[in-house]
Amino acid sequence: MNYYRRGRGTALAIAFRAFRYRNYRLFFFGQGISLIGTWMQSVATSWLVYRITGSPLALGIVAFAGQVPVFLLSPVAGVLNDRWNGQRLLVTVQFLAMSQSLILASITFTGYAAFWNIVALTAILGLINSFEMPTRQALVIDLIDDKNDLGNAIALNSALFNGTRLVGPALAGVLVALVGEKFCFLINAVSYFAAIWAFSSMKITPRERDRRELDLLGEMKEGVLYALRFTPIRDILLLIALISLVGMSFPVVLPVFAVKILGGGSGAYGALVAFSGLGATAGTIFLALRKNVHGLDSVITAGMFIFGLSLVAFSFSKSFYLSLGLIAVVGFGMIINIASCNTIIQTVVDEDKRGRILSLYIMSFMGTAPLGSLLAGSLSKWFGAPAAALTGGIIAVAGGLFFASRLGSIRRLVGPVYREKGYTEDLSRGVGVEADFGNTREYAGD
Repeated sequence: MNYYRRGRGTALAIAFRAFRYRNYRLFFFGQGISLIGTWMQSVATSWLVYRITGSPLALGIVAFAGQVPVFLLSPVAGVLNDRWNGQRLLVTVQFLAMSQSLILASITFTGYAAFWNIVALTAILGLINSFEMPTRQALVIDLIDDKNDLGNAIALNSALFNGTRLVGPALAGVLVALVGEKFCFLINAVSYFAAIWAFSSMKITPRERDRRELDLLGEMKEGVLYALRFTPIRDILLLIALISLVGMSFPVVLPVFAVKILGGGSGAYGALVAFSGLGATAGTIFLALRKNVHGLDSVITAGMFIFGLSLVAFSFSKSFYLSLGLIAVVGFGMIINIASCNTIIQTVVDEDKRGRILSLYIMSFMGTAPLGSLLAGSLSKWFGAPAAALTGGIIAVAGGLFFASRLGSIRRLVGPVYREKGYTEDLSRGVGVEADFGNTREYAGD
């Protein structure tokens, strides 16, 4: 099938242009299978904890345990990523994550699953993710040849992450209802083989890396100072921290909404998570159809208001179907913020600091998430789940107002960087591609 016409890209071709690259296709499909299992385990873990304890606060503690290691260790992982081979590191951490899932499946099958060992295993997974997340983020740019396609690759990556939220939670809801949580953990363990195969099969030209003696503290400090002094990166990292505070907290109380507010069970919980993923997928399709990075700062501002206001509306809803629609809008607003922030950072960052800045991005994202999880769990316990969601929505709207006030200075600083790095303003002008995603040919446009 032709997805491009000579001299002029169709909307579909623009949306999927990163698929021209074999390495990216491997990444996309390998990660896709693995992420379905990851979402199944995430939903099953939350439901298992809530079934064992019946406590919203326990849900917050488990989320806290998985997020704190990422916050503490991501800066170290960023320095190592700027020095080590990220492809090999990713293969290693996939094996470790698979082992964690197998242990979780084993204790659930044998009846030894308890709150304390679930917390411990979640913390171990957080330790693994502290190395996996920044390394995977930094690898994306090495998977494409034309850096103008970076924003599209990141948008498709976000679409993959959120699209699997449709499949994984839906499967988990059915399996939990029929046979319990244990099979979700086992399926997740098996799904890691797809990611291991994909990363092992990539042919990536290693980047030129600094061979000086590794000084962890010195290089961490260098990355932090660079982020603080460059206003666009600093402001975006602050916004990401705010998004994480409210965006990572409302999923914590979704089981409570499903049972106590909407009168459902595991199926209702899976549907809420899935519709959040549906909205997020729509957001990533919207971003993938954009031809370039120009104007993403305005997208971020609009997204904050969409996210915050829809979360406020969700907090008042008592209707199951209305709640599904609103949570989809919440997912849309949240993902266009996160993906746009990621794209701008990866676009403007100096190449030799990419790993460290992306580790700070992950740290900002995860740093306030534990606080948000505990805050959401506590508010839900003392004032109810709707109060937790309402608080998050109000904070998000305030964040949108803050970022809107910073747009002028951000645009003045990123514009010259875009021009210096050669990011064009119209990717459909001057190049056509005839592609079936497996056999791609480029030629000059008419």
